[in-house]
Amino acid sequence: MRMRTVEIGVGAFMLAGIAALLVLALNVSGLNLSEQGKGYKVYARFENIGGLTPRAKVSMSGVQIGKVTAIRIDTRMLMAEVEMEIFNEVDYLTTDSSASILTAGLLGEQYIGVVPGADVEVLGDGDYIEDTQSALVLEELIGKFLFNKVGE
Repeated sequence: MRMRTVEIGVGAFMLAGIAALLVLALNVSGLNLSEQGKGYKVYARFENIGGLTPRAKVSMSGVQIGKVTAIRIDTRMLMAEVEMEIFNEVDYLTTDSSASILTAGLLGEQYIGVVPGADVEVLGDGDYIEDTQSALVLEELIGKFLFNKVGE
């Protein structure tokens, strides 16, 4: 009888560990079991998106306000066009807001940081953020630093 209680306890402990690993994997990957609710689409064009991927965060002042849903090339302007889904609660992004591709930490994941403007007109579904700043590519910075040192 005592051996059976130990086996049941070990089994319950293993199930709790597997559930904890599953929750951790979902949190790290950015996937959610609960859908955040549909939002509105906003677009931005960047010269270089670096390592930005779909499902990357869109944040303002460190708070997530949306996610990147698609990345494609704009064949007319020959720039990367990023489609973002902004949560419906965020209805205060103005037309003069700016978007930058930022990096979490030194070599972390890339995300889009939005800085709101001061205009009274707000962005709607399908609007573009015109003021953008492309990603800083670490290899390009190292190359510029090395070539400037060689030139001296």
